[in-house]
Amino acid sequence: MKPSKIVTLRTAAIMGGAFAVLPIAAQAQSECAAEEWPCETVEVVSHSSAGGGTDTTLRMWVEPARAMIDEDIRVVYKLGGGARAAHEYLVSRGADGHTIFALTQTHLYTIARGNSPVEMEQLQGVARAMDDPSVIVVRADSPYESYEDLKAASQDEALTWGVAQVGGTEHIGISRWADVADAQVRVVPFGGGGDMITSLRSGAVQASIANANEAIDQIEAGELRALAALYPERLEVLPDVPSVYESDDEVSVTTTRGYFVHADTDPEIVAEIETLIMDSMESERFQNYLEQNGLDPEASIAGAETWNEQIQEEYQVSLEALRNLDMTDR
Repeated sequence: MKPSKIVTLRTAAIMGGAFAVLPIAAQAQSECAAEEWPCETVEVVSHSSAGGGTDTTLRMWVEPARAMIDEDIRVVYKLGGGARAAHEYLVSRGADGHTIFALTQTHLYTIARGNSPVEMEQLQGVARAMDDPSVIVVRADSPYESYEDLKAASQDEALTWGVAQVGGTEHIGISRWADVADAQVRVVPFGGGGDMITSLRSGAVQASIANANEAIDQIEAGELRALAALYPERLEVLPDVPSVYESDDEVSVTTTRGYFVHADTDPEIVAEIETLIMDSMESERFQNYLEQNGLDPEASIAGAETWNEQIQEEYQVSLEALRNLDMTDR
């Protein structure tokens, strides 16, 4: 048997059962044997533009991965439609065994709203790169000095919350929090995370949620006040900020980044892909990247079984939230 072309290997665990899915691709299953993988250029497909968080994260592991295989790795951008363009590319490529897709919750929302040509059963998670918890933030001079202050005020009247976009991570997260906290909210979209935080600082809205690693500098500079982590436990980067779970409001909101392939891909090739990505994420380059962003590599990085289960669960949570917001007919 020909040895694998991956230089650094670990024992890869892959889910025992394969999903039963409808054949959706025009391209046939790859004939590349797992022990020979990769047999051609590997494509890593991003639904987000170059230079953004998704692009930066994937490039941090792609570079060390290139040194681990004989074939090239190429980053491909399929932009538009809230990941719909990437899903259309998934359909065209099929289970070729050489196309890896970056995934954020945007993919889940697009599928949940019925705006995608694929279903969740056609996605097989292979590795998680980042799991970034969110925090509830207000202006530093806000009258709400604690989480309990904000919660009590929100139960009396609808406070204004800034979001990047309607139906996005912040909007869905705030909606889920409001349900468990018995709170009233009114969301205001600003088109992007940067504008959302700028508007919060200007007083245009009263509160928002933000990724801990993106807000930490402004929190430490005294421009924003973090009231609570939307996470089961306190965050290492903000140890004095309580978790909402401490007030029995059990809702977790994180920004996740990971990778998937077509679910019809040969499980042995999926295991090879998982191994390549996981080994690449053990590189000093990627570990430093996570730590510099205030993330614990051990908590952020996960293999195929954990990641695939997470995205399926997050899809169901997102679907229910979108139903509550009357944003899907599913």
